Amino acid sequence: MAKVTGIGGTFFKVADPAATRAWYAEHLGMAVDEFGCTFTVSAAQAIWSPFKATTDYFGPGDQPFMLNLTVDDLDALLVDLRAKGVELVGEPLDESYGKFAWIRDCDGYKVELWEAKGAF
Repeated sequence: MAKVTGIGGTFFKVADPAATRAWYAEHLGMAVDEFGCTFTVSAAQAIWSPFKATTDYFGPGDQPFMLNLTVDDLDALLVDLRAKGVELVGEPLDESYGKFAWIRDCDGYKVELWEAKGAF
């Protein structure tokens, strides 16, 4: 199964942390424990990018953040997510620096999936 391969580190509030951890394990293949998920990577980059409060990039509503998760095979992961009934947001994009797609998690948050190209 295609899986998430990295994140810089994110902490966020949800109504039911156990249910959220279970959803990410089932749908995105993350190895979760009672605290969440820890990734160990040797040569990785993470993006830090503040957006204007009025941006619509995170989707409708007042979502104050968006996770960007790196994946090893976006196309395969999207097939799996569609089969599991996960909501895809918009259409995938193929840019010079990677392929992107967006989903809604079990808490309604828009999540960005990124398969990097090149030196990322």
